[in-house]
Amino acid sequence: MEKMLIEGGRPLKGTVTVSGAKNAALPAIAACLLTGGWHSIKDVPRLKDIQTIKSIMTKMGVIFKEEDGVLRINSDEIKEHVAPYDLVRTMRASILLLGPLVARLGRASISMPGGCAIGARPVDLHLKALAAMGVEMFLDKGYINAKVDNLRGADIFFDIPTVTGTENIMMAAVGAKGKTVLRNSAKEPEVSDLARMLRSMGARIEGDGTDTIVIEGNQDLHPAEGHTLVPDRIESGTFMIASAITGGEIMIDGCRYEHLASVIEKLQAAGARIEKREKGLFVAGPRVIQSVDIETMPFPGFPTDLQAQFMALMCVANGSSIIRETVFENRFIHVSELKRMGADISIHGNQAIVRGRDHLLAAPVMATDLRASASLILAGLEARGGTTEVRRVYHLDRGYEALEKKFQSLGARIWRVPG
Repeated sequence: MEKMLIEGGRPLKGTVTVSGAKNAALPAIAACLLTGGWHSIKDVPRLKDIQTIKSIMTKMGVIFKEEDGVLRINSDEIKEHVAPYDLVRTMRASILLLGPLVARLGRASISMPGGCAIGARPVDLHLKALAAMGVEMFLDKGYINAKVDNLRGADIFFDIPTVTGTENIMMAAVGAKGKTVLRNSAKEPEVSDLARMLRSMGARIEGDGTDTIVIEGNQDLHPAEGHTLVPDRIESGTFMIASAITGGEIMIDGCRYEHLASVIEKLQAAGARIEKREKGLFVAGPRVIQSVDIETMPFPGFPTDLQAQFMALMCVANGSSIIRETVFENRFIHVSELKRMGADISIHGNQAIVRGRDHLLAAPVMATDLRASASLILAGLEARGGTTEVRRVYHLDRGYEALEKKFQSLGARIWRVPG
């Protein structure tokens, strides 16, 4: 098992390019199950979660090739409709295979998904929507077994906006007969990116980016050619916060203002200077970080995937801030590790009160999930008094491509070593 060593206290400076979005890549790869032929997707990040979904689909008979930075996927022959537990248990997003398999084969068997321990993310909304489309399902030995003879469009209302639920049912609806209307849909950029790819395959989809998406079923699909993934807004936001917490100056190529408006507003309130440039955003950290309250919400609100990183910033801000988590109930599990570094944080239900200090202190800490890992890396970049050790960084590799190398290119003293 590996760990990160960080010597903090150095302002980050330079230019960094963000990778394609993991949360856009996973549904895009899954969508290749909808029709045969050679698909091609650009800017797919090299991440553990990407390798996991490739491994699952390889067992199903899908062929993967990488050529000149392009991932080519052949799904002519689907030999297997089962996503096994030993792979699915490591990644909740594997549920995204359910929709396209049902649309293509009329059946699927998916192990109940696993992933980060940040709270309940039930698949009930996926199953309820598929049932409305005529899919019969039962749970047996931890597997969701689905079967349908006549997949039909339906009018579906999600009780809460769900990103993977919206994406899963969009893919199923593309192969259904008739019109499907998804109400209270997720508005995230990754949902729109999937809709853009599906349209390039011949699907008829309208309304992505709003809370009502309309899909006209279309059996005549063709492979996606040259689909370029949207840049990863969570990686972008992580670098923005890194510049702020270290008092740095970073040019973030690929960072899209419209995808991070809520984060930009909060960072500006904290004192950061942010400028829109031709290729992305320039972020300069403040001399004195000001405390700012945040509340996580579905897009376009402040993303829950940046809450832990922003909390690290508030740990060294002037004054006190309130961080309210409304998306996942267990997403304060990084607090105990930040407190090991001298942070002053108290939790009251779904609220954390953060009282800023002059600096954090280097210490050995343990990552508990993907975004908590990033928050501890940021805390280590700011911390004084020695070397911060961040253990269990395998979580980090699920969502960030070569993060320590990108930080090294900005002048950070950070190394990955055997742990």
